[in-house]
Amino acid sequence: MADATTGREVLREQVWLGDEAVAEGAVDAGVTAAYGYPGTPSTEILEHLLRRSRSSGRPVASWCANEKTAYEAALGVSMAGRRALVAMKHVGLNVAADAFVNSALVDLEGGLVVVVADDPGMHSSQNEQDTRWLADFARVPCLEPADAQQAYEATREAFDLSERFRVPVVVRLVTRLAHGRQAVRPAPARPESPLALRADPSAWILLPVNARRQWRKLLEAHDAMRSWSEESPWQVLRLRPERGGLGVVTTGIARNHLLEALGGDLAGISHLQVGAYPVPEGLLRRLAAHADRLVVLEEGYPYVERLLRGVFPPPIEVAGKTTGAVPLAGELTPDAVRAALGIPRREPMAPPGFAVPARPPQLCTGCPHRDSFDAIREALAGIDTALVTSDIGCYTLGALPPYRAIQSCVCMGASVGMARGAADAGVHPAVAVIGDSTFLHSGVTALMDAVAADADMTLVILDNETVGMTGQQATVLPGSRLEPVVLGVGVDPAHCHVVEANPRKVHEIADVLRREIAHRGLSVVIAVRTCIQAAKKERRSE
Repeated sequence: MADATTGREVLREQVWLGDEAVAEGAVDAGVTAAYGYPGTPSTEILEHLLRRSRSSGRPVASWCANEKTAYEAALGVSMAGRRALVAMKHVGLNVAADAFVNSALVDLEGGLVVVVADDPGMHSSQNEQDTRWLADFARVPCLEPADAQQAYEATREAFDLSERFRVPVVVRLVTRLAHGRQAVRPAPARPESPLALRADPSAWILLPVNARRQWRKLLEAHDAMRSWSEESPWQVLRLRPERGGLGVVTTGIARNHLLEALGGDLAGISHLQVGAYPVPEGLLRRLAAHADRLVVLEEGYPYVERLLRGVFPPPIEVAGKTTGAVPLAGELTPDAVRAALGIPRREPMAPPGFAVPARPPQLCTGCPHRDSFDAIREALAGIDTALVTSDIGCYTLGALPPYRAIQSCVCMGASVGMARGAADAGVHPAVAVIGDSTFLHSGVTALMDAVAADADMTLVILDNETVGMTGQQATVLPGSRLEPVVLGVGVDPAHCHVVEANPRKVHEIADVLRREIAHRGLSVVIAVRTCIQAAKKERRSE
């Protein structure tokens, strides 16, 4: 459809999740390939691109073994002169951090956009870490959209910024934005970039002599990044006509909470909306010079607030998370904003009817992990010295009643290394429980350590042939290939068993576990049965 006045193409609005808006922004920016590892709240970005890829063949879209391998694939696309996107949740960036930080030193060709979805409130995560700190650590730009329309636009601009500064650019989402729906107006798409291999690859070879040169180049570019941030339309400063009074700094989605708390009327305050980093110090100084007091509202860590304390001398008062004016933990809410601004709290409405008892999550009826946990509990019955380390996935629910079968969940792949360490400390039996996708993500390397030490532990791999917790994405290697991987890293075939996770075979599996626990060395048991939800999904697609 064309605008009658300008003649330019105007596209119809689409209702998208914030994640889907990012995916569409990447497509319309001419992305060639996208990679990721499933992780709530970022999963839907790649899911959307995979659907597009299946229907039209473009862009290339693929789940990878972990976030680091996904990032490295995206780097290869950029080195070839084309645009790439890599998507992950906040803790996934920890896994990709080595590639991420070093990629700021290479001389990127095609734009590389890193979309990271943070999870304030820990709805499905182990921590609340704030990706803005890692972007600052790597000295790369970061965009923080406030809604799905901005998520679409930020993704498109991030590719341009990446090619302008020749560094990766981060787009930071949070859960409420990633999973909220909104009408988004797209813009005309640009084509994919042509293949362009550079003649001199020295900027990609981070030998110390090259890395030192690239580091100085990055430091020099940071001045240009700060200038861009100061002038960016992502920063919006509105000063009230009279000097004095309250000044409020919001970042990303915090703007929406402020608008809701004030009924949409910001006329009585001076306000700076920060949507891009490096932090615009000049705009912050202008706001501070106009106001008597500052309140900082941001989702996640007190990132801007802490920087402000190094910019402004007393007596300017800066209130926020570090002062207790805003809760330090959990999601930002309009009520928390009202309290920070000294506005009376709204009285909550009393829910009608009767109180509903709490219903903690549980494993699905028919889930194969139920049978595996029943077997583990039976095998360890009466052994008070047992330690069962576990990992991240649906099977973490084995910590809850009625199983109470596991004793740890720290980070992806930790179960294997922790069981090995516990065995070294003298624990027996030491049992590790890990899912098939998590094993391929980060458990294989820890298993190699255990093989080298012939650790006195038993590893139980729960192979349900899918990444169940995030929506039944395909595991990068089918279940039939897990046993060759385990044997290939050196596990003794006499102590590697494949069993069927089946309610009729719980006692049989328990017998296998008892024998392997009695073996004073490394053993592996792979319990196989398809996820019940994945099986239903497969039947629906037939």
